Amino acid sequence: MHKLSISDLHILLVEPSDTQSKIIKALLLAEDVQTVDVVQNVAQAKASIKAHGADMVVSTMYLSDGSGLDILKYIKDDEANASMPFMLVSSENSITKLDQFKQAGVAAILPKPFEPIHLSRGLNASLQLINTEEIDLNYFDVYDVRVLLVDDSRLARNHIRRVLEGMGLTKLMEAENGAHALTLLKDNEFDLVVTDYNMPEMDGRELSEFIRFNPSTTHIPIIMVTSESLTSPKMANIQQTGVNALCDKPFESDEVKALLVRLLDSGV
Repeated sequence: MHKLSISDLHILLVEPSDTQSKIIKALLLAEDVQTVDVVQNVAQAKASIKAHGADMVVSTMYLSDGSGLDILKYIKDDEANASMPFMLVSSENSITKLDQFKQAGVAAILPKPFEPIHLSRGLNASLQLINTEEIDLNYFDVYDVRVLLVDDSRLARNHIRRVLEGMGLTKLMEAENGAHALTLLKDNEFDLVVTDYNMPEMDGRELSEFIRFNPSTTHIPIIMVTSESLTSPKMANIQQTGVNALCDKPFESDEVKALLVRLLDSGV
């Protein structure tokens, strides 16, 4: 399968300001992106995706007829476009508002204004999602790895599942919170647990503690994927609960791939 490069990308830019759209388009062209279509609102973005498609969407948060989140959810709820990366460019610093994008499967969040290095990293993270590649394991057949995916956000589960499936992990079961995960752990065997932190009924910390201190599950590696800052007080001692690795939302798939190889091939 041919892998896309940055110069191959067809990007849909959603930006209501003519000045801002010219600035962002110029920066994209400077990164060697060859094709950039520009629209100004949610309706135009949906129509463009439906009519012409795109390899990825770059959008601001606030639009005249909605927000970038409406576009992101439109993409993720459409099976034909669900794997299309979405990059948010915004000056918004509200943790709650940004978390909605993280939960919905945003590929990258760039500040406004952003530096070329931010854009380069966002484009590379998006390419990693597009150019999926199976991982090569020494001690497992990747197709046999049994994964329990735990997240209360359906969109987040869908996004993480697509990333894992692109790496060859197809034996996945899903749980919407820690309590649901416990019922699946009692009746099934797993080689890996990928869990969110913030969940109702039982959060990721409580689930990790149960897994690590239960004799029948103590061996299972745990990756925690969270929109919490990894330097926040909440996360400071999370690895004491037995979590093997922490990963940001949004995450870079190459980072997840490296974690999977380390955990599944070494049991560390």
